[in-house]
This record gives sequence, structure tokens and C-alpha cells, in this order.
Amino acid sequence: MEDRRGEWVVLQVSGEMDLVTSPAVRQHVHDAVAEGRHRLVLDLQEVRFCDSSGVGVLIAARRLMRSCSGRLRLILPPQGAAPGSHVHRVLAALGVRRLFEVYPDLAAATDSAADPLTA
Repeated sequence: MEDRRGEWVVLQVSGEMDLVTSPAVRQHVHDAVAEGRHRLVLDLQEVRFCDSSGVGVLIAARRLMRSCSGRLRLILPPQGAAPGSHVHRVLAALGVRRLFEVYPDLAAATDSAADPLTA
């Protein structure tokens, strides 16, 4: 689930982000910060379903990273692409998509000079 790419810690999440699985994602984020890793990428390309608890974890992760002057980036496929576009649609529908730096793939997300997707 965790990989390191230079200064970035990459957490790969797959399946569902819901009431049952979200606490594990939250714990991995907290563990990374506790280890002094303040550049985090959440790879959500393989997430098929995300409910409000999953969105809550993403917002809490953003808040935590900002509190320690860190960076949080999300990898999400474009809307309409399967399966991970579900998270993209949920974030957009809730009006919180704009809060996150979103990238189309791992190479872009771990490139410190890359600009996030604006769509």
C-alpha cells in the first residue's frame, strides 16, 4: 500500500473508501506524518466507491498536511474513466474537488514541478 518516490510517500488505495476501510487510510496518513514524511500522494485510481467517511478522510488528510506545512496530492483518473473516476465525481458533486491537487498518474503526482489538473 505504501511506496516512496523521492521526497513523496505514495499510498495506494483500492476497492472502497467507506466507514469500514477509511480508518485504515486515515492511520496510514497519520503514520507517514509521524515518520516526518510531509509530501504525500494518495493514489485513488483503483477506488470503485467512496462515501462520506472516505471524503472525510481526504479532507482530514488535507488539513493534517497543511498543519505541518506538507503537501497532499491525489491521483484520480479523469471523470468518466473507470474505475477511479467515482471519487472524482463524488468530490466534484460535493463541491470539494477544488480543495485538492489532482494529477492523472504517478509520474505527474511525484513531479514537484508539475501543475495539478484544473478540471
